[in-house]
Amino acid sequence: MSIDMEQFKVTFVEESLEGLDIMESVLLDMHPGAADAEAIDNIFRAAHSIKGGAATFGLGDIANFTHVVETLLDEVRNGDRDITQEAIVLFLSSVDCIREMLSADQNDEAIDQERIGEVKAGLDSMLGSDQDNETVLPESNAATSTDTQENGWEIIFKPFPGMLRTGNDVVRMFRELADLGDFTAVVDAESLPPLVDLDPEEACLSWHITLNGEIDKAQISEIFEWVEDDCELVITPLSASNTNVVNNNAIDNPVTDNPVEEATSVDLQAASTPSERRAEGERRQTARKTSSPESSSIRVGIDKIDDLINMVGELVITQSMLSQLGEDFDMGRVERLNDGLAELERNTRELQESVMRIRMLPISFAFNRFPRMVHDLSAKLDKKIELTMSGEQTELDKTVMEKIGDPLVHLVRNSIDHGIETPEARKAAGKSETGVVNLNAYHQGGNIIIEISDDGAGLNYEKILAKAIERGLVGANEELPEEKVYELLFEPGFSTADVVSDVSGRGVGMDVVKRNIMALGGGVDVKSVPGEGSTFTIRLPLTLAILDGQLVRVGNNTYIIPLVSIVESLLVDQKNVNEIAGKAEVYQLRADYLPIIRLYEVFGIEPDQRSLDDGLLVVVEGDGKKGGLLVDELLGQQQVVIKSLETNFRRVEGLSGATILGDGTVALIVDVAGVVRLSREDGRCPSEQVAAA
Repeated sequence: MSIDMEQFKVTFVEESLEGLDIMESVLLDMHPGAADAEAIDNIFRAAHSIKGGAATFGLGDIANFTHVVETLLDEVRNGDRDITQEAIVLFLSSVDCIREMLSADQNDEAIDQERIGEVKAGLDSMLGSDQDNETVLPESNAATSTDTQENGWEIIFKPFPGMLRTGNDVVRMFRELADLGDFTAVVDAESLPPLVDLDPEEACLSWHITLNGEIDKAQISEIFEWVEDDCELVITPLSASNTNVVNNNAIDNPVTDNPVEEATSVDLQAASTPSERRAEGERRQTARKTSSPESSSIRVGIDKIDDLINMVGELVITQSMLSQLGEDFDMGRVERLNDGLAELERNTRELQESVMRIRMLPISFAFNRFPRMVHDLSAKLDKKIELTMSGEQTELDKTVMEKIGDPLVHLVRNSIDHGIETPEARKAAGKSETGVVNLNAYHQGGNIIIEISDDGAGLNYEKILAKAIERGLVGANEELPEEKVYELLFEPGFSTADVVSDVSGRGVGMDVVKRNIMALGGGVDVKSVPGEGSTFTIRLPLTLAILDGQLVRVGNNTYIIPLVSIVESLLVDQKNVNEIAGKAEVYQLRADYLPIIRLYEVFGIEPDQRSLDDGLLVVVEGDGKKGGLLVDELLGQQQVVIKSLETNFRRVEGLSGATILGDGTVALIVDVAGVVRLSREDGRCPSEQVAAA
């Protein structure tokens, strides 16, 4: 029976990436000198698992590379090598290389052999090895030790009960042993439980193995290396007197076409030598997924699964009750029916919330990339920087988290490059030589707030304003409050950097940061105190799948305006309406003048009335600009599930999606920022785009 190993490969990649994260985190906390034994054990186990899994899936480049890393770590673990700063840097570079190789394999891309070769050469040099860089792992028939016996070896192999659960296959190991010499194995079934108590995933057999021939002990150890922590293993030289062990329970050369063996093995042909595994993989290779490994699955706490199961149980009970009410229904059961429907509504809402909680992950998944980045940049810029993080367990929708990663990276890099001063400058200013960058996350209402703050020099108000005047963004004599000046940082191409570097200051990026945050339905604010530091505050919805919205009617059409975008609603008072240049209409609301946006004109539909008299104005804010949306009627507020227009139809400006209401009709979700923008552009409206499609 041949099983496609690709179905297990996704899990291998995910677990390998987690292992690399562990290695990186431990290495960043490590200092030169005598290393903590537990820390070394943690990164050794991670490297060991990656090497074993890579070899299983025929990823020879990754297995060979990781083997050298593992060997060095083993020397450190055994006390034969001290941890130096050079070693820490090299191990961190190795983590990057393994990540790149995994990504290249997942996305069917070429590996950067030059970069991998440079790091591997450093590892080999540290190891003191002159062996060929391309053949680090010993082949099964190559002698790597002088500990060789002409007669062979006796092997006592007793797996621990959980060994099979780690993906190891005894038959695969026996096949490798049989390639070395004359192989015989006697099974010990003393621990085999009765059939009714047998757990197919629990190892309960052990073996007495004899291996005849001129064989190096290191070759045998290499085969059992992946399970050395999951079994009892004794390898002793075989004397001439016991080379001919004969037993009716012996397994003689396990590579025969035994149907029982075939049914219990996992694609033995694909698990022989690395070259054979690659050839077999090529013969049955399917199209690779181009998405990143992180987006392929999600790990869920058992408590969330338990809540979901409990809610499904409640829903089944309610359904059963309503079903019974439907039999021989009469008006005397109306009250019980209403109670049942109310219970159904409650259960459905709680079930929806339970499902949404499954998509929620702690923001530490996004924060964990920054310790390494701060470590590398501080060394590159010759600055002393400490990164502090708080609120790492604050939960956020997985989709939002994936999309906020790049904006966070840019803001942190900006704080390091522009915000934190050099040690000399900080000392001259009476500060500690070590600057602090802080990441903080917390919930506020229906949003998540992420703060990126530093104790650096702060923003230079005069310099930003002068640059804005130079570029014509602000009038020469115009006075702006601080918050308005700081918003200029997000203008396309705006930069006050005197020197262009590859860290920041190229005049691009901050506008993209704001645009990406706005695309998620969020916003970003800036506060700064000269000489004390700056804080960038990002406000995001907890999820992109559900929003709280205000239903409004325009003619025969129902639209949904996100509640987060609504400032207030009011009846139009004609005396506060003014016209500009005979065309544009503005509404005076206290000290503000808001452009009036007639939704029926934007969307090309027929309203109940075109007059502003007694019309309803919904004051909204999007992309930092306010406006008044003219609607016919305000309906109720409700939480709606967002359906993508782009996926099911096409992108339509002014609309961010759609949803299905309780009566089965479709309501369109208004993109407030898009509508405000469209209202300023003559001759363009979504209705024309739809008609053209």
